[in-house]
Amino acid sequence: MKVAVAGGTGLLGRAITTALLDAGHQVVVGSRSRPEKDPIDSRAQWVSVDVMAPATLPALLAGADAVVDAVQFPNSPIENPKKGYTFERIDLGGTRNLVDAAKAAGTPLFIGLSGVGAAEHAAYHWLRFKWQEEQHIAASGVPYVVFRPSWIYGPRDVSLNRFLGFAKFLPFVPVIGNGKTRITPLFINDLAAHVVAALEKPEARGRVFEIGGPAVMTMDEVIKTALRVAGKRRFLLHSPKPLMKLVASVVQYAPGRPLTPGAIDFITMDGIADTSALQEVFGLRLTPLEEGLATYLKR
Repeated sequence: MKVAVAGGTGLLGRAITTALLDAGHQVVVGSRSRPEKDPIDSRAQWVSVDVMAPATLPALLAGADAVVDAVQFPNSPIENPKKGYTFERIDLGGTRNLVDAAKAAGTPLFIGLSGVGAAEHAAYHWLRFKWQEEQHIAASGVPYVVFRPSWIYGPRDVSLNRFLGFAKFLPFVPVIGNGKTRITPLFINDLAAHVVAALEKPEARGRVFEIGGPAVMTMDEVIKTALRVAGKRRFLLHSPKPLMKLVASVVQYAPGRPLTPGAIDFITMDGIADTSALQEVFGLRLTPLEEGLATYLKR
């Protein structure tokens, strides 16, 4: 099949692109700028695309048998309204544009990436926008499969790898909150494998699937596991969430916008995926955290 991957130069898009190519599919990667400093897989084709510029989307979708929406705004989840990097504008607005373009192009399948916890009245606005994305996809008339990933880790992630980065030069690892956030950490290759499988799963069409790892873990357990796999011994230093939100309310105005109160909420919210429907339809193995980490962390 010919598969278009919108946002194919990002964390999720790159993993999905590689998995699609390894499975023998033809891939067209769409992104806003040419990936010269960080090249994409040489087997893929690249086209200049911006989901906020609908006129650019037909070039990505031309002749595609499916499109994958892996678009994220730069430095997500730290929103930057002055630059237009918000969940409402990019995640919701960009998805709407891409779905509408897919409908106009007659694309046979739309694969969307939402998020665990997406709901109409969710506590956080990004989850409410994810739910609105799903509603627009479902109402479009384009055949679709939507995945709701839990907390994702992998070689290029900027979350778990950030903790390991602290361990390189500090005798401790700073953790925002009490470390008891509960998640089902998802190996990025597992997400990519399910996207590939969705291409040939007619029974998955028109459905939304939560996807996460096989175990519910606290953030402290995740970090300690990563440190053990990397062969490092560090203690965890917790900072109260209210204090860090206060700090973030000030540093959000610093150059580069390094942190925001919303980002504090994002990284400390629970994310537990119910994978029962996923496993019933796809039947693919979900990788335990330690096993996934061992594929790229060296002692």
